[in-house]
Amino acid sequence: MKNIYEYYAKWIREGKLKVNSDWNKDLKIKFTAQDPCQIVRKSFGDPIAEDLRFVVKSVVGEENFVDMEPNRSNNYCCGGGGGFLQSGFKDARLEYGRLKDRQIKETGATYCVAACHNCHAQIHELSEHYGGGYHVVHLWTLICLSLGILGPNEREYLGDDLKEVLVFHPESEH
Repeated sequence: MKNIYEYYAKWIREGKLKVNSDWNKDLKIKFTAQDPCQIVRKSFGDPIAEDLRFVVKSVVGEENFVDMEPNRSNNYCCGGGGGFLQSGFKDARLEYGRLKDRQIKETGATYCVAACHNCHAQIHELSEHYGGGYHVVHLWTLICLSLGILGPNEREYLGDDLKEVLVFHPESEH
C-alpha cells in the first residue's frame, strides 16, 4: 500500500511533477504542516512525514517552512480524526484541539498545510474558534499553485496574500 505523499515526493524527485517555489521567494509566506495521525503515527511512520515535508518545502521554499514542535510521529493529534469530526461532540472536539491550535500559533506560520481532509476541517475550525489567524490549505492546492494551474475558483481557503498569486485563467489560453 502506498500513500499519495510518497508519489508526490517521487514524482518531484524524478522531475515528473515540476513544482516550483519561486512564487514565494519575495512573499516569504511561512507554512507549517500537520502530520495526520492515521497516515503518520498509525500507518507509515516518519518516512511518510519526511515525504510530506519534502513536498511542502518543494512548493513553498525550504526557508519558508516552519516545523511544529513536536513533529512527525510525535506530533499532536488535531482532534478531528477517527470519526470525531462527525461525532456531534463539537465542544469536546474543539477543547481537545486547543493544544493543536496553540502548537500552530507557536510556529508563527500564516498557513498550516493539512493533507488529510479531517485534519483540514478540524484545524480550519480551530483557527476560527480560537482566533488563530492562520489559514489551512490542502497539499494539492499548494502543488497546483506552484505549477501555475490553480484556478480562481479553487482558492477558497487561501488568504488575501495568495488569492491572486499565479492565477490561471483557462479562457485566456485560447
